[in-house]
Amino acid sequence: MKSTTVRYLVFIIGLYFLSLGIVFIVRSTLGTTPISSLNYVLSLNTPITLGMATFLINMLLILGQFWLIRGFGSMKDKAEILLQIPFSFLFSAFIDFNMHLSAAMTPANYLWSLAFLALGCLCQSLGIVLELKPNMAIMSAEGFVKYASRRYGREFGRLKVMFDVSLVSLAILTSLAFSGRIEGVREGSVIAALCTGYLVTGITAVLSRLRTLAAHR
Repeated sequence: MKSTTVRYLVFIIGLYFLSLGIVFIVRSTLGTTPISSLNYVLSLNTPITLGMATFLINMLLILGQFWLIRGFGSMKDKAEILLQIPFSFLFSAFIDFNMHLSAAMTPANYLWSLAFLALGCLCQSLGIVLELKPNMAIMSAEGFVKYASRRYGREFGRLKVMFDVSLVSLAILTSLAFSGRIEGVREGSVIAALCTGYLVTGITAVLSRLRTLAAHR
């Protein structure tokens, strides 16, 4: 019981750092992450907050997962999808909380924007590591790609790239429809997409090394 509680706590801490990373990247004014691009565009052009937009998109992805598992989904699959609902709510609340705390944060120049972006990428990568480590739950975007991969027999990595590209494309089209210009997708979006995987690998290696050193003391 204690072990399960600790694992859920680590997962929740991971969600917080993931939300913090997204907010720092948004505050950099250099764009946002592919997974948050549509949510951010909606928050810029409607009364809803970034957290609320994130929650609504996550709910659509959860419904999509139930559609994807029709005909072969097990009770375990359904439970895994349902578990995403409270965590999606918590994640969205973390985003709005951090957006509120950072409301006055505006980079003074491009170098500061890059610093915000770097910090955001680091926080986001740490969040991903802590989210994946406990192996307790997955978020709706990864769940959607996972079940799409299973239904259509496609490799997860390829579908994840297609999914991210689709979200960014939809964000661009939505932004053009609302404001006539592209918002929320800039060079920071590309940098975040390219760097996150390497940072996750690096952080995982460092934590593994620290754990090994601690075990030998």
